[in-house]
Amino acid sequence: MSVIHRHHQITAEGVTTSETEEVRSVGFARALATLRIAFGITFLWAFLDKTFALGFGTGAQFAEDGSRAGIDVMAQDAAWLNGGSPTEGFLTFGVPVDNPFHGFFTSLAGQAWVDWIFMAGLLGIGVTLLLGVGMRIGAAAGALMYAFMYAAVLPLENNPVVDDHLVGVIVMVVLGLSAAGSTWGLGRWWKSTGIVQKFPVLR
Repeated sequence: MSVIHRHHQITAEGVTTSETEEVRSVGFARALATLRIAFGITFLWAFLDKTFALGFGTGAQFAEDGSRAGIDVMAQDAAWLNGGSPTEGFLTFGVPVDNPFHGFFTSLAGQAWVDWIFMAGLLGIGVTLLLGVGMRIGAAAGALMYAFMYAAVLPLENNPVVDDHLVGVIVMVVLGLSAAGSTWGLGRWWKSTGIVQKFPVLR
């Protein structure tokens, strides 16, 4: 984040205007970086859980009373690497019957090409956000994925307009338009590389 330096007299609190602005700028940059990393972990962990059935949604075992009973790592027909479909469950049972796009989304359930696109998206977006490189493409892909999931869960249960998927779209737009990868990331170095200088869309 850029810092505007102004030279004024020391205030009654002992802080110059320029020092105050610098603190605010650094704090905002770190807040954006924290948001970026948190969402990066969210995407990357979803990829790992669905790939290896790590028990956080995929591969979890439950007792008759509904309590967690263990984890079946690499469970057959659950882990993506062991024959499971990472999208079939959600597209089959997670789309409300009265969803205006119900037929479209259920027709995608279990399709191998849909699984590959979804998993590649999770991995690519997660790595992009964690490293702070290729933020424009990564954030755009993240916003598109959230938008599809938002459309898939319509009509919403707890709010007529806003849910966590729509919030995800907004966050991706904010991260894509800001310099969120420059703090606690490789964004500053990435923007200085020749290929990014030639193709700014890769920033």
